[in-house]
Amino acid sequence: MGLTSAKGIALTVSLFGLLAFLLGVVAENKKPPYGTPIKVKDVVICKFPSDPTIAMGSLSIVALVLAAFIGHVAIFYPYKGKSVPRGALFQSTSLSVFFVIAELVSALAFAMLLWATITEGHHRTSNIHHDMDTLCPTAKTGLFGGAAFLALDAALFWLVCQMLALNARADYLDEDEDEDDKGEYGQVYATDADGTKV
Repeated sequence: MGLTSAKGIALTVSLFGLLAFLLGVVAENKKPPYGTPIKVKDVVICKFPSDPTIAMGSLSIVALVLAAFIGHVAIFYPYKGKSVPRGALFQSTSLSVFFVIAELVSALAFAMLLWATITEGHHRTSNIHHDMDTLCPTAKTGLFGGAAFLALDAALFWLVCQMLALNARADYLDEDEDEDDKGEYGQVYATDADGTKV
């Protein structure tokens, strides 16, 4: 059994969606709750433990972007060399609805991952504070984890979109092929009991 292009694209979307999820969860679990404040004269320097949070968050963003890009490819790819116009694909209401949902969930996951990664990076680079009561904060707890689940949801929605696009494609291509097989309008044949045309 060979790997068809539809299965290959679906597996790739699944792989990058799962990778974005796992990297986001690792970023959430490895993120320290706060840094260690070190008071020096009239400033506080925040010391953070070495951890892979920012790298994992960045890689999760890359995996999510790849999953969303390949999700778009899954919808518009000319399977078996036969392309279908966008208008014909989006005549399917369910495909249109799931496409919008996949876009929104992907954008929300991207925004949350980006927000958490940039915030964490900002806290690490801007670690000198003049407020002597600072607690050396990190990115809000749960942002990486929530974004990771949204990234997984986005990949699942792209897979649903691919299935719906394949159905819409099959309907469109069946209509084109059936037009050739139907013959002229008004040609109706009836058969006798013995099988001869009347």
